[in-house]
Amino acid sequence: MTKRIIVIFLVLTALLQAGFCYGEINKPDESRELQFQDMLMLFLLPYIDEQLPQIYAPLLTQTPQLYPYFVDVINVERVNGFRKFVFLITLEVVPTVGPHIPVGRDRFTFEISTDKVKLISVKHLKGPNKDDFPPNYLDILIN
Repeated sequence: MTKRIIVIFLVLTALLQAGFCYGEINKPDESRELQFQDMLMLFLLPYIDEQLPQIYAPLLTQTPQLYPYFVDVINVERVNGFRKFVFLITLEVVPTVGPHIPVGRDRFTFEISTDKVKLISVKHLKGPNKDDFPPNYLDILIN
């Protein structure tokens, strides 16, 4: 009888101990600058997505995707001076395929004004690196 009580006590103790878990979630600080950058990316993403098939068609068998958090703002300048509403914006992007496998690095420059978004230049900085691809994704590379 005492053996049963000891076994039950040990099992209950083990179950109760395993049930408690304390974790802490650390959220990064939300800055106003980051909010504006994310809004800008949502606005410009369709224009960038339009160019990706042309850039990567000779390199990959599928078109890569671009996520807003893989875009860095390199430079922003006002074209005509203070409080004029024509901007040149340079972005560096890292398109991906599959489970976020980077396929290259590209630089886009846009002119943004009150009535239009104009693509000024696209520069392919870095192509797909075979070493970055897992074996089951090597078939999308064009050699």
